[in-house]
Amino acid sequence: MSSIVLESLLKPLAEFYSPSFVEEIAINHAGQVWLRVHGARVPWVAYNAEILSKQYLVDLIHTVANIYERPFDPIHGMPVVYATLPGNHRFTAIAGPNVQYDENDVTGGVALNIRGGNAPEIDFSTYHLKRGQKLMTVKPRGKTRPDDPYDRLMGAINDGSPIIISGATSTGKTTFLNHMLTLIDQNSRVITVEDAREINVPQANRVHFVLSRTEQTNDFNYARLLDLVVRMTPDVIIGGEISTDNASVLWEMLGTGHDHFYTTIHAESADAAYAAFADRILHTQPAYDRSELIAEMKKKIRVVQLARDGSLRAVTEVV
Repeated sequence: MSSIVLESLLKPLAEFYSPSFVEEIAINHAGQVWLRVHGARVPWVAYNAEILSKQYLVDLIHTVANIYERPFDPIHGMPVVYATLPGNHRFTAIAGPNVQYDENDVTGGVALNIRGGNAPEIDFSTYHLKRGQKLMTVKPRGKTRPDDPYDRLMGAINDGSPIIISGATSTGKTTFLNHMLTLIDQNSRVITVEDAREINVPQANRVHFVLSRTEQTNDFNYARLLDLVVRMTPDVIIGGEISTDNASVLWEMLGTGHDHFYTTIHAESADAAYAAFADRILHTQPAYDRSELIAEMKKKIRVVQLARDGSLRAVTEVV
C-alpha cells in the first residue's frame, strides 16, 4: 500500500527523471526542475513546473521519510532525507531554514536531487580506455605558475584550482569572491555553504546552504553537510568563511575531487592564511601533523591576499 501511495505522489516528478536519456534531476527551489542528460555537452537544462510547489515537495519528503523510516524534522531534528526510490533512483532532499535560495525563503526552502536508474550500456571505451592508447587527461591543471599575478589568478579560475581569498576585516573578500563568480561558466551548478547569506551567485543553477553560528536549532551540522553537498553534484563549491567549526569539513571537501572550490579566511598574508587554515583544522582534528598539512595546502590551494589602507583596497599576493 505504501509503495502505491509513493508512486502516485511521485508522478509529477517521475515525468522528469524516468526518461532513459535523463541522468539526474535537481530542484533548487519550488516551481523549477533542472535535468542533466546523459552525454550532453551542456549538462543541465531548466524547466518550469508550477506543480512542483513548495508544499508538494515538503509533503513528498515527509512521505519518503515515513515510508523508509527516516527521521525528518527540519526545525528541531534532521532536515535531510536519503532513500532509494522505485526503479533504483537515488533520492536526496533537504528542507527548512538550512536552505535559502533567495529572499523569498524567509522560513527556509527546499532542494532535492534524484539520480541513477537510467544508466546506459557502457564498456571501457565509454571511459576512453582502449588497448594501445594513452590515457586521456581531463581538465589538466597547469603545472607552471606564471610570473604575472593576474595570469596566475585567471589560470587558477580557468583550470578549477581551489582558491582561498585572504584578508583582514573590510578588505573586500566577499566582494572579490562575488566578482570571481561572474567569470565562471554560467551553466555551472554552484553550491554555497555559509553561516549567513552573503554570496551573490549569478549562475541560475545554484543551491545555498546556511549553517548559522547563532540560530541553529536542528541536528544539521558540517559533517552531515559534507555528505549532502557531494550528493548534490556541484560544479562549484563556495565555502564561505573558514572557521574552527567548518575548517576540517572544508578541507575534506577539497579532497572530494570537485573543481572550483572557493572560500575566504581572515589573515594578513598568504603564509598566514595557510597557517590559519591548518590551525583551525587542528582545533577539531589534532591528529594531523601541522607542517605536513601546511605543505599539502601549498601544493593544492592558491591564495589571493587582499589589503586595505583607508578606502584603498588591493591584491597584494597571488601564490
